[in-house]
Amino acid sequence: MQRLNTIYLHLLENVSLDFTRYLYEQINWDNRLILIKGSKGVGKTTMILQHIKRTFDDPTMAYYASVDNSWFATHTIVDLAEYLVSHGVTHLFLDEVHKYYNWDKQIKEIYDSFPKLHIVVTGSSMLQINEVEADLSRRCRSYTLQGLSFREYLELEQIVTLPVVSLDDLLQNHATIASRISNQYPILKYFENYLQCGYYPFYKEEGDGFAQRLDNVVNTIIQVEMPFVVKISYELVYKTKILLGVLADINPYTLNVSDLASRLSVSRDSVYKLLDLLQKAGLIRRLYQKTTSMKVLQKPEKILFDNTNLMYALSSNVDIGTQRETFVASMLYAHQLTMPVSGDLQVDEKYLFEIGGKRKDFGQIANISNSYVIADGIDVGMYNKIPLWIMGFLY
Repeated sequence: MQRLNTIYLHLLENVSLDFTRYLYEQINWDNRLILIKGSKGVGKTTMILQHIKRTFDDPTMAYYASVDNSWFATHTIVDLAEYLVSHGVTHLFLDEVHKYYNWDKQIKEIYDSFPKLHIVVTGSSMLQINEVEADLSRRCRSYTLQGLSFREYLELEQIVTLPVVSLDDLLQNHATIASRISNQYPILKYFENYLQCGYYPFYKEEGDGFAQRLDNVVNTIIQVEMPFVVKISYELVYKTKILLGVLADINPYTLNVSDLASRLSVSRDSVYKLLDLLQKAGLIRRLYQKTTSMKVLQKPEKILFDNTNLMYALSSNVDIGTQRETFVASMLYAHQLTMPVSGDLQVDEKYLFEIGGKRKDFGQIANISNSYVIADGIDVGMYNKIPLWIMGFLY
């Protein structure tokens, strides 16, 4: 256990408090049991270490451990909790919990056995808290951490710190907001950099090695996290990798389920299930025409990657139109997105977006109420024409 202690104190000493993620202030840290989900590499570990450093004058009152440490090969999570509570620890932070077999049962046992202990766990975005056998949903408050927004990227780069803008406010006041920012900063240059390598916070430490690091993250999600969380066979893991490669090579992607099933030598139902797994893993996003009919075994109208960084890491032929749609969809993660009959995205069944370059007009969405053109390559918009980059200020 000495090694766990050493790792904890070393990580705590070296974590920076200069920049915190958007989710930090949204979490009710007073809850007794908190689950923070998110795709690998988006900053879950850093955020909980920051919370410990900011909150506890005495770090021995809290304890951090990653459950993929070899110490847990011969000890249980309950063993750790019993020892810590007996030594006065009041807050336990467990990282990578999805890699521990029956993690939910042990967390429930800890929760019930030590009523004064606060527990925060982090895990893969694939974890479905309402489906775990121990019924943690009655006890647990769950949050999901996305990758960096463009607004956060600008702050992390120490270019400018600006507040979050709600979608309604952005649609009404985008010209004023965009003018204030673009008059002071070469915003389009920063935006281009963000699209290629700004979504995952580890870009700061990787430099030219970012694409390789992101490729490693994708492989870890598919080869390690996916089998741990959903217990699929090695054969399906392998075919999931093939499927992701096919999606990366065909941009924009028009889904042909029969063709995919043939290429993967699996059934059509298996293709749908693999697509569902890739979305839960935070790698793709499926868009349907109507939100009321989204089902695992239903063909989506369109498939986008979860974020633009993944597009650049997995494909040498990034389609600019798909890149624009992918960016907008990733920034609208908290909203309900569907495929409209006309236009590119329907948002909350209220707003219609047509997404394109600087010359994009309203031809495809003319005379439709609450419709907007989201245009790339412009600093400032006018009326219902909005610069693409400003969508990055929604969180």
